Amino acid sequence: MPKLIAAPAVVAAAGTKPKKIEEFAGRVNSGHAQVSVARMTSPSGWLEPGQRPEFEEITVVLRGMLRVEHAGGILEVRAGQAVVTAPGEWVRYSTPEPGGAEYVAVCL
Repeated sequence: MPKLIAAPAVVAAAGTKPKKIEEFAGRVNSGHAQVSVARMTSPSGWLEPGQRPEFEEITVVLRGMLRVEHAGGILEVRAGQAVVTAPGEWVRYSTPEPGGAEYVAVCL
């Protein structure tokens, strides 16, 4: 039987300014251990610490621009575009442009 997820769970975020993470499916909201689906809203000037996640992450930008720093350079991912990062790859995300950004991340 299908299971309705009536509302996302708000999850605490790391970074230099408050960022809103709304998890629809994952450990916190639905008990899924192998996947996370979340909508994120980051203000202008938000910057998170560099990290090496143990999971693959697929991020689709809905509004604004998400900057993705990686060992080989920098990607600027704009609305309507997506980026995929591999497990163990060093990345740092930020939203430097006015208006910040809104995006959906799927972690596997």
